Amino acid sequence: MFNTILTESAPKPIGPYSQGIKAGELVFISGQMPVDPETNEVVQNDIAVQTNQVMKNIKAILEEADLSVVNIIKTTIFLKDMNQFSIVNEEYSKYLGVHRPARTTVEVSRLPKDVQIEIEVIASTNKI
Repeated sequence: MFNTILTESAPKPIGPYSQGIKAGELVFISGQMPVDPETNEVVQNDIAVQTNQVMKNIKAILEEADLSVVNIIKTTIFLKDMNQFSIVNEEYSKYLGVHRPARTTVEVSRLPKDVQIEIEVIASTNKI
C-alpha cells in the first residue's frame, strides 16, 4: 500500500506523476526543479539560486510527509554543467548540515523547462 504526497508549498506536477509517494517506510520524491510554487515560474538562471529553490521544494514535500532533511537516505542530482558542481555542493550542504545521505550526481544534456538542476530524493520514515 502507498500514499500520495501533495503540498501547495512545492510546485504542482507538470505531468502524470506525484510530488511524492510514501510506500511502507520509504518516501520517494519526484525530481524537483527550481520552480517557485507561488508563481509556478523557474527562478533566476543562477545555479546557486536554482539549487536553493530545489532544496526548498524538497523540504516542503518532506514536511508534508512529517519528515525532514535528516530522513533523506539517497539523492540523485541532475546537472546541466558539471563545472557548477562545487556551487551545488555548497548550497546543498546548507540544507543538510552534518547529515550525509548517499548521492549520485550526473551531467545531463537537457532538463525540463531548460533548468540547470533537478534533484530527486528517497527518504526513510525510520528515525535516524
